[in-house]
Formats: sequence, structure tokens, C-alpha cells
Amino acid sequence: MPHTLFISDLHLSAEQPHGMAAFRRFIATLAPQEPGQRAEALYILGDLFDYWAGDDDLEDAFHAQVIASLRTLATHGTKVYLLHGNRDLLMGEALANACQATLLNDPALVDLYGTPTLLSHGDMLCTGDTEYQRYRAEVHDADFQQQFLAKPLAERKTYIAQLRSRSMAEKQSKDSAIMDVNDDAVAALLREHGYPRLIHGHTHRPDHHEHMVDGHSCERWVLGDWNDKANALRCDSSGIRWEIVPN
Repeated sequence: MPHTLFISDLHLSAEQPHGMAAFRRFIATLAPQEPGQRAEALYILGDLFDYWAGDDDLEDAFHAQVIASLRTLATHGTKVYLLHGNRDLLMGEALANACQATLLNDPALVDLYGTPTLLSHGDMLCTGDTEYQRYRAEVHDADFQQQFLAKPLAERKTYIAQLRSRSMAEKQSKDSAIMDVNDDAVAALLREHGYPRLIHGHTHRPDHHEHMVDGHSCERWVLGDWNDKANALRCDSSGIRWEIVPN
């Protein structure tokens, strides 16, 4: 049956080889398969990489492995779509072209087997974390990104490493509820886009939610991260179900 796969929050890095091993198993067992069985499309809803310092890092040996895996999917007939996450916000067209993928805006509204479906990384919905939203607005600014990308690659990587360390330390003192999505923000986004189904990642809290918005019942599916178990959502004309990548 024709189907589409969704993943997010893989946080792939050379320092975590188990993540890359899971990604390769995913590509081998859930994505290519035989014609008529392989996925029509794969959507990666942000944080494919643990960090991305810019498209001038394409030649990095580890990055080249990830790119080659995605390019293999594309050459076998699976369309690949990339959405920015908060960790890989600086992914650009050069990376997308290398993967033979399409880079999407966040959010992106697609027709999924007759059901309008809104795709997002999800961090825009965590409005209770006002400190993070201020930071998010800053790094999404085009001038900030241009100035940052003008710095030497090594300097960018050092800055990102320091930022990640500070972020992890700050999370220890934050209420976990603040870092989850806000129901009012979800309702506003669904209302803006005509009450579609919503699929997102970011929170690392895989689940299925039902929202009543202005009398409309809207599904919200939250993708899990790959820290403990690699997982995906599989969608076809009959609905959505979880897929677990075998060990």
C-alpha cells in the first residue's frame, strides 16, 4: 500500500555511532524495500543532525555518510523532505541538493492521502518557555544568520558547542511543562491553517492527542526522538500508526 514515513529528532552525530547505526537500519528496513512496498516519501521534521553549522560542512566524513544514505533513498524513488529543527536551523539548499531532498518551510501544509496535514518541527508551539522563544526569534532572523555564517566554520562550531552546553544546564532548572507545547498555540496554528491534522516533533514526547478547536476535532501526532529507540510514523490511506526500527 502506498505510504509515507515521518521521523524527527534523530540528533545524528559522529560522537553517537548508535544513532547512525539505527538510521542505516531504518533506511534498509522501512524505507527502500521493493517497488510497491517502499515509502513514497520520507519527511524529516527537524533535528536530523545534533547540530548543523552551515552548508560549507558538507564534506565532513560523517555528514557525507548521512547525505549518501538520503541520496540512496531518493535514487530508489522515495521523495525526501527536510524541515529545519532548532539544532539544524542552518540547513540550506546546498545540503538539500546533495541529499536530492526538498527543503520545506515550517509549518508546511500537505495533502496526505486526502487528509490536510500540517507539518512542523514543533518548537514554535512551546510558547510557555519565553526565554527560548526570545532566542528562537533571534536565530531565525535573516541578518543574524547571514552574520553568523560569515564567521569561520571552526568558530561557528565552537560557539554552537558552548550554546548546547549552556542550554542543557538551563533545562535542568526549567519545569518540564514549560518546555512542552502550549494548547493555545496549537489551537491558533490549527485555526490559521483550516483545522488540519498536525504532526510535529521537538518535545521528545511521542503521543497522539485530540484537540477541539472551534468545534473541529483535530488530531495531533508527536514524533519521538531517537535517543532510546528509533521510531517513525507511517501514514497511508487507512490512517497513521507507529513503526519501531528493529535493533
